[in-house]
Amino acid sequence: MSFFVTGTDTNAGKTWFSCLLVAALRAEGIAAAGYKPVCCGERDDALLLAEASGGLDPDRVNPLWLKASVAPLVAGMLENRPVDPAALREDFRRFSAEHAVVVVEGAGGWRVPLAEGYDMADLAVDFGLPVIVVVGNRLGALNHSILTVEAIRARGLKVAGLVLNQLSDELDTASITNKGMLEQLTGVPILAEIIHGQDFLDVEPFLAV
Repeated sequence: MSFFVTGTDTNAGKTWFSCLLVAALRAEGIAAAGYKPVCCGERDDALLLAEASGGLDPDRVNPLWLKASVAPLVAGMLENRPVDPAALREDFRRFSAEHAVVVVEGAGGWRVPLAEGYDMADLAVDFGLPVIVVVGNRLGALNHSILTVEAIRARGLKVAGLVLNQLSDELDTASITNKGMLEQLTGVPILAEIIHGQDFLDVEPFLAV
């Protein structure tokens, strides 16, 4: 029942959703924890996941923290600390052995480069988890979602569902119509609709995946 969480783009709402999901699972008595294998720039994402996971050590939740706010491949070059995919795989194996459910949050979108010839999609394949796509509900969401879902399926992974994140208090035509169109065009269920600031998530759709 562990998941890999990706987004249609940066700031789609992956961290907020991942924290909500971890907290909701833990409220059901499930030993869930968030995991952010790579973080670039500010470490707020990892700190929030650590808190949602019952106060875990941020260094355990986020084994690789690169300080530059750029793609991990570039950050690794700038800091002379290239991302080591084998080390990430081994750390995830150990982390998974410690928790019944792991909610893995990727960095950026599906194809963010991590190392030479290795990107976030490769990491997701190595972890082998069903993928949840967080969609920023705005103009352009249909295109970004279709492309992301197609790319995930092309790598042989299951798309568990979409999470529609309302980014603004104001609804326009695109944000109103996106929900129905997304399910129709991708063939993937919308597991939840969230808005930043909410503190509750219905966990039942995720338990049924």
